[in-house]
Amino acid sequence: GLAMKNVVVVGAGPAGASIAYLLANRGIAVTLVERRRDFAREFRGEILMPSGIEALQQLGLGDALAQTDSHAASDFALYMNSKLIFTEKLDSEVFQGHPPLAISQPALLEAIVAEAEKLTTFTFVRGVSVKELVEDNETITGVTIREDNRDRFLPADLVIGADGRNSVVRKHLNHGVTEKSPPMDIVWCKLPCPDDWLGLKAYVGRGHLLVAYHTWDHSLQLGWVILKGTFGELRNKGIEAWIEEMARHVSPDLASHLRTHSDAAEKPFLLDTVSDCVNGWSKPGVLLIGDAAHTMSPVGGQGVNIALRDAVVAANYLVPLLNNSSTSVTEITSALHDIEKERRVEVDYIQNLQAKPPKVVLSRAWWGEPIRRLAGLALSTQQIRRKAAQGASVFPFGVIDVKLDI
Repeated sequence: GLAMKNVVVVGAGPAGASIAYLLANRGIAVTLVERRRDFAREFRGEILMPSGIEALQQLGLGDALAQTDSHAASDFALYMNSKLIFTEKLDSEVFQGHPPLAISQPALLEAIVAEAEKLTTFTFVRGVSVKELVEDNETITGVTIREDNRDRFLPADLVIGADGRNSVVRKHLNHGVTEKSPPMDIVWCKLPCPDDWLGLKAYVGRGHLLVAYHTWDHSLQLGWVILKGTFGELRNKGIEAWIEEMARHVSPDLASHLRTHSDAAEKPFLLDTVSDCVNGWSKPGVLLIGDAAHTMSPVGGQGVNIALRDAVVAANYLVPLLNNSSTSVTEITSALHDIEKERRVEVDYIQNLQAKPPKVVLSRAWWGEPIRRLAGLALSTQQIRRKAAQGASVFPFGVIDVKLDI
């Protein structure tokens, strides 16, 4: 019929919350469905790169970001086998004066939803799970949600699956995935932050990568990346043993800080990292974006940024179509393919780039150590560092230009 088009967005993470806000802001009826009652779950990416900050501003969510607790990383230091290789100011030319921000993702999501709830076109249903997608003639026509022990059908001209790596919508599509990088585990925990620690430091050693940064609540966030399966006995030994093992791979100053504060470690847990991409992000009536479409490796802090950029590009295609009551299913389906095509350029490039460092950094092969040494020597000269920084500039700025034009 010619009634107003409506959209159901599944999952209120960065991709889902921001596209729901933007569509509603452009006059499209949107229902955002979130399984959890609040956003404070164990692991949420905290790093916003300049590309993600810019995407939020384009989406009209600059104010939501301004209200969110954050800390700008002022510098970056790389250590190899406990020795400092170099330090770099993050407002340097590589970052064009925009340092990465460590943000509270739960606070950002609450702020985005609060902005959206000012709009009459927006409905938020939280604490409710999607049971299934409903299909008619090979086309998705809505979802069934389970609410207060009753099933309710939400009709939709388009269902957007932004429900993360364990996406219900992805499962329904059943398109299969391509695994993108070596499987890793990350031990994630917080400690008190040393007073003089303002930025981000990375420690590389045999089979280990530890990243430590001053985060939004002014504690020290630790992410310790190890090859899958090498964690073994440590898992059962508790946090003191984890911290002791970390301390053996970092510089003496951090090692003593870790040992001094090991009893203060907050909420340590093991994150199973995934890097994959769904083979086909859509079918008639449904589109995947964010981690649901392509779960990002934690290397280079890309998850939130790519999700926000997905939302911008998807909106560019969808807003004009959904605002036109005579748009056909075929036209929308064709736009869904275009969205994937445009986004795959960046996602594939970054996922392939993300897969390289772990292979070298975490390698226990005989060649791993000589290569790391050479890399360390090379990176200690400014000229090579510039070159490497240009290669890595896709982490802060992305691969393609993403501009909201609707």
